[in-house]
Amino acid sequence: MTWSHVGGAALVACALLLGGCTQEKQNAIKRSIQNWTGTNGILEVYAGDKLVRRFIKIDKLSTAYGTEDGQPRPYRYGYGVLDENLNSVADDGEKRVYFEISDYSTSYVFFESPR
Repeated sequence: MTWSHVGGAALVACALLLGGCTQEKQNAIKRSIQNWTGTNGILEVYAGDKLVRRFIKIDKLSTAYGTEDGQPRPYRYGYGVLDENLNSVADDGEKRVYFEISDYSTSYVFFESPR
């Protein structure tokens, strides 16, 4: 048996396994895979209808959890390149930074980069 046959058989087995899962379980599996591979996401932060910040090359947004109680906190966090000139390109001098987004006061959109 060649490697292509083994790979093909593994692919068919995965497809059959996923076919038997609920949509919710399939989404959870896809998110787990993205945690390993990253999503190349973009986060845009708005003040009203005006774009005020953009972060690019984000692997994922994470929900913060309390150290003592394990309860989810009302913010998300991640790492990405701060796109200071809002041109959707990581230019020279634009650095990778840590950021947090509040659930209470921030309007934001997170999406996978089309490029």
